[in-house]
Amino acid sequence: MKERTAAPASTDVLYRLLVQRAADYAIYMLDPNGVVVSWNAGAARLKQYAAAEIVGEHFSCFYGPEDRAAGLPEAGLRQARETGQSEAEGWRFRRDGTSFWADVVIDAIRDDDGRLIGFSKITRDRTDRQRLLQQHREEERRFRLLVQGVSDYALYMLDPAGIVVNWNSGAERASQYTAAEIVGKHFSCFYGPEDRAAGLPEAGLRQARETGRFEAEGWRFRRDGTSFWADVVVDAIRDDDGALLGFAKITRDRTEKRAQELRVVEAKEAAERHRDEHAAASAFLDSVIATMPSSVVVQDAATGLIRLANLQAELLLCRCAGELVGRPAAGVLPTALAAMMNAALAAPGGPASATTVEAPVETAWGPRMLRMRALAIGGRGEQPLFGLLIAEDISDEHAASLRIHHLAHHDGLTGLPNREDFRQRLGEALAVDAAHADATMGQSTAVLCIDLDDFKCINDTLGHPVGDHLLRVLAKRLQDSLRPGDTLARLGGDEFAVVASVAGAGAEATALADRLIETARQPVEIDGHRIEIGLSIGIALAPENADTADELLRCGDLALYEAKRNGRGRHARFHSALEASARYRRLIETDLRGAIARRELGLHYQPIVRAEDGETIGYEALLRWRHPTRGPISPLDFVPIAEETGLIHEIGAFVLQEACREASRWASGCSVAVNLSPVQFRSTALAAQVASALAASGLPAGRLELEITESVLLDASTNNLALLGQLKQLGVRIALDDFGTGYSSLSYLCAFRFDKIKIDRSFVREICDSREAVAVVRAITGLSRSLGIATTAEGVETPEQAACLRREGCTQLQGYLYGKPMPASALPEGRETIVEAAIMATNEALLSGT
Repeated sequence: MKERTAAPASTDVLYRLLVQRAADYAIYMLDPNGVVVSWNAGAARLKQYAAAEIVGEHFSCFYGPEDRAAGLPEAGLRQARETGQSEAEGWRFRRDGTSFWADVVIDAIRDDDGRLIGFSKITRDRTDRQRLLQQHREEERRFRLLVQGVSDYALYMLDPAGIVVNWNSGAERASQYTAAEIVGKHFSCFYGPEDRAAGLPEAGLRQARETGRFEAEGWRFRRDGTSFWADVVVDAIRDDDGALLGFAKITRDRTEKRAQELRVVEAKEAAERHRDEHAAASAFLDSVIATMPSSVVVQDAATGLIRLANLQAELLLCRCAGELVGRPAAGVLPTALAAMMNAALAAPGGPASATTVEAPVETAWGPRMLRMRALAIGGRGEQPLFGLLIAEDISDEHAASLRIHHLAHHDGLTGLPNREDFRQRLGEALAVDAAHADATMGQSTAVLCIDLDDFKCINDTLGHPVGDHLLRVLAKRLQDSLRPGDTLARLGGDEFAVVASVAGAGAEATALADRLIETARQPVEIDGHRIEIGLSIGIALAPENADTADELLRCGDLALYEAKRNGRGRHARFHSALEASARYRRLIETDLRGAIARRELGLHYQPIVRAEDGETIGYEALLRWRHPTRGPISPLDFVPIAEETGLIHEIGAFVLQEACREASRWASGCSVAVNLSPVQFRSTALAAQVASALAASGLPAGRLELEITESVLLDASTNNLALLGQLKQLGVRIALDDFGTGYSSLSYLCAFRFDKIKIDRSFVREICDSREAVAVVRAITGLSRSLGIATTAEGVETPEQAACLRREGCTQLQGYLYGKPMPASALPEGRETIVEAAIMATNEALLSGT
């Protein structure tokens, strides 16, 4: 690459330019007393003061009256003075009086002798994040108020170890403990000594953890030592990834109900033992039944007529006693209640004990959830005399339980099943397949693992509310595209999954994937933004690929990775070779994490020559990895893995530091070119990394050339163009690599001033034999000449290719004809020796007319 002749700017000037032009952060300097002495563009934008208005003022003017009265500005300076740094967040005020939520960092600045010379202050507007946090807290507050307001039920949460973490008013009323007394205690304190010794509390949590729910009844103890009979439900609460967050526990005092039911049974037994006291016992029984909180109906076994109905039964059935007593039970009772009574009377073996059933029943008030018990009451013989029905309306309790269960098994944003529920449904589908293997011959259970392409970019550029809206729209579209019986779930983030029964060897699953991809491809309009989103889908089949839920999901994930690797917006079927590929990627990733520290990564340099005279003007830095056991590993194998895992940021910083360090030692003054990954542009630290590498090495900025691919311009181009502008301000040169092989747009050449265009080797390889290749090269060099920028042809291997390229106006050449990549230690002292043979061969080719 061509060396720039302009002298590099000093580090101080570059730093000042960087600070002054940073628009997203308010960065300014204070003197030791807190008076503003400098003011950047980000501060002017954020706080609405021009530098002329604020320089010389005390920085406390940005705080509210209460914060100033509390001495917060001085406290921040004091902490920074004593510890070196002060961090805080809170409301700050603009020039027009409006406020914003700010993250603030104050650093003390000292000279070489340790004397305080002032402070640097960085402020960032975090109002949107604070507003989301407040909204989340408000939603939590409303939910807490809802739970706290329920006084008939003890509702409280336990952590995974069984420690009480919250406590509603119903729990306080039932157990006589205040929240301050019980939160932080283990819930086993409500059990008696014998139950604790038997391990009942732990057994309940264990069952809830394994099955999702635990239900029981038994004695529990209040603060004053008294006991009450309790119905208990414990639900396990898990996050989107299936991790246990804790337990929701509902307890209801059933002491009165149980006592009254026991009194009914005791009264019945007393009547049978003491027939001479029948009248008194009957009156007592009537009194007890009349005052019971449950609905009680007694039917004559012989005639089928209702003999007794208490007040609660009248309310439930919306009939007075006169409309019930003496009438056939089948004519006045809801069908479910009449059937339950008849079943108890007809049970073989005569009178039996009560069994409890919970079921929805259609009543005059509409459908209600009832807890019902029916039993036959016998005389001295085995034939029953009466049928006794006890029913309790538990609709509110059931609704609360269903809500908690729904929250535990569904995604809160889309309403779709969550990961845990999906795994359960998938397991059930596989169990059905296994149990009916012969009947389902030719059928497979398919899992489609779905990932949204570039969703993070949408979230980062348009904000999370737009991203959430998009997820809801996409969930609805995908759901509408499925058949009855298929299950769509949101596994978390931008990950979805489908389980479906498909015919044949998977063609139906492939067709379903095509349909989902096409459905998602339709643009979505959100808040004035036209958003196009793609899907990548991995397909796995049972039992062909796996026969358990976890294994099938793992196979689907491997296929999804393959789909993304092949270009996104696609689907891929799982096959056994993906297992070996995944193991290899994991091994490469593991070894790559320590490769820099173990000094296994290094740079080789390939010369770049001036086309007109063959003079070496620069080198391209190429990353190499020499593995201690595997030997050399191609960048084509490990760079994509580094990009997927985020390791490319650390590796990219290493390459910048190493290339600048080694180039600074070249006496020839040649430039060095470094390739940047598109992933590196997702980090706002890239410009700082380049500046750091230049400063640490002392390399003039004009000798560093950064090569980018066209995908950088296509991915969030507005942000990336801004970052390219920051790099350009450092004084480095920017080259557009592999031009013409991707989705080139001439608008990018107008939007950003590149220093060089690199012609891809695919055109160079064909230039001597293909008129099309010559036409493409001629167009690129003509465009570059019009824009006044250089062109480098890559992959030049023969003198004939070099001659053609020179004839078409290419200004720089690179390839094996001029030298293979080599370590810095092997670079020649004199540049002429590198290309002497290549120059002679090229001149001969020109003279021969080729």
